[in-house]
Amino acid sequence: MPSASDSLIEDIEDMVSSGDPTPHERQSARKNIMPRSRKRKDTLVYLPFLCSLIPGTQKVWMKTWGCSHNSSDGEYMAGQLAASGYKMTDDPTEADVWLLNSCTVKNPAEDHFRNSIKKAQDQQKKVVVAGCVPQAQPRMDYLKGLSIIGVQQIDRVVEVVDEAVKGHSVRLLGQKKDGGRKLGGARLDLPKIRKNPLIEIISINTGCLNACTYCKTKHARGDLASYPIEELVERARQSFQEGVCEIWLTSEDTGAYGRDIGTDLPTLLWKLVEEIPDGAMLRLGMTNPPYILEHLQEMAKVLNHPRVYAFLHVPVQSASDSVLMDMKREYCIDDFKRVVDFLKERVPGVTIATDIICGFPGETEEDFQETVELVKHYQFPSLFINQFYPRPGTPAAKMDQVPAHVKKQRTKELSQVFHSYSPYGHKVGERQHVLVTEESFDTQYYVAHNKFYEQVLVPKRAEFKGKMIEVDVYEAGKHFMKGKPVEDSTPFTPSISAPLLKGEVSGLNTDRAPIHVVSNGASFRYPSFITRTCQDSCACARALCRRSLRASCKQSSMVERTHAKAWVHFTKCDG
Repeated sequence: MPSASDSLIEDIEDMVSSGDPTPHERQSARKNIMPRSRKRKDTLVYLPFLCSLIPGTQKVWMKTWGCSHNSSDGEYMAGQLAASGYKMTDDPTEADVWLLNSCTVKNPAEDHFRNSIKKAQDQQKKVVVAGCVPQAQPRMDYLKGLSIIGVQQIDRVVEVVDEAVKGHSVRLLGQKKDGGRKLGGARLDLPKIRKNPLIEIISINTGCLNACTYCKTKHARGDLASYPIEELVERARQSFQEGVCEIWLTSEDTGAYGRDIGTDLPTLLWKLVEEIPDGAMLRLGMTNPPYILEHLQEMAKVLNHPRVYAFLHVPVQSASDSVLMDMKREYCIDDFKRVVDFLKERVPGVTIATDIICGFPGETEEDFQETVELVKHYQFPSLFINQFYPRPGTPAAKMDQVPAHVKKQRTKELSQVFHSYSPYGHKVGERQHVLVTEESFDTQYYVAHNKFYEQVLVPKRAEFKGKMIEVDVYEAGKHFMKGKPVEDSTPFTPSISAPLLKGEVSGLNTDRAPIHVVSNGASFRYPSFITRTCQDSCACARALCRRSLRASCKQSSMVERTHAKAWVHFTKCDG
């Protein structure tokens, strides 16, 4: 049977019949075709303001352990986060992000830090870690996958938290340098939230010149790097303009200040004293004996100044020269005694606080008894007794350790010696001027300090807060006195302006009109300090909206973009 392919086609044109339309007719017919649109309901789509997705809108809870230097770093980080739109909260359960600012001095502090990380992870919180522990040991197993802010990178906390919110891990651990010279750290004029609006903590330098064999902080803070005097004076001036009435100077060793930049501590102190209003006070932080010895004459003069607390924290650690040598403390016990004796003679009533380590490797019973005798002789009113803990990576951790039960016994014995004397009993009946700055832990009193930075509890009356008042001491305890306000005296206000509210951000200048940007039906307001080079640029502000509400400006340098990210603040307006 023949197939269809058997039929003969002489030409391809034979496949087209005479009744078919021509190509020209086909083309003409296309002009008459009307495409039918698919009918659908029109919908307006708005991008919602989703707090869970947009960095800068979450709640952040921060916990800080350790020294006043760490506290200052925490205040700066909180201020920058709040200025960029994050809400700082005191309730860890309602927070989206936990920012944990650690201390590496002793094992218990690191244990609390590690446990907090585990607790946050169990609660599905975003975690960002900061402080000396991750700076010194960023490769610890329990830090894997976590974002880290180095101790000199706190001005970039907003960037790190932004990335953590988006599920990324960022680690900034570098040192800040200028022409190869290490800087003191982040700028001092960054926004901050003071834990106490009446007290400003200023870090005058970071790191130290020592290499103590037990110290882990050295691994984190490094060598000495001092801030210039003019920057510190300006920071103090700004603080007083914000209602602060007390300034704390802090660092790993204030006595070493300026040795890296050609100046010294007394020079800084005299410059700062010029800025202190009447009634306001300055408190000097910890200084090691070697670097204060050469300045004793000037230090005595400064501590006698009416606007400077007659208080100095000089850690001795041990009264045994053998132990001090093993610690590499770079002084002998006679050096420490010279400092104390000189200041007690030249600054009547001066308070000397000190630290002691019990059970350092190689400490004999004879060594320990020398320390006990030192405490009995000077009867320090403020004494910090620490049982030795070997910190990983330190030379002391490799030395022959004193048995744990011996360390505990020595710590207990020294504590009993400390509690055997009353440092304030002889002051009952005195009339003193005290500066009221805090609330007591039991919330029953206000806490004030006299010229010698001795704690005086006064009645909790609102008109006393932030004031210099006159009291009669009527009771004395181990760590405090109680004072009754003198009836015919008038509280004196040292602050030159009203203090900021608790939780209010310091260092924000809102004098210029803000920039308003409308996006998707919502109006957003940006302060005028978004960037230094284009603070009035609407184009820059629109870029902020487009890029997940993060500050950016391609016209600025990298430093300026970083500055913008740290300072931008968002407020949803009514349009």
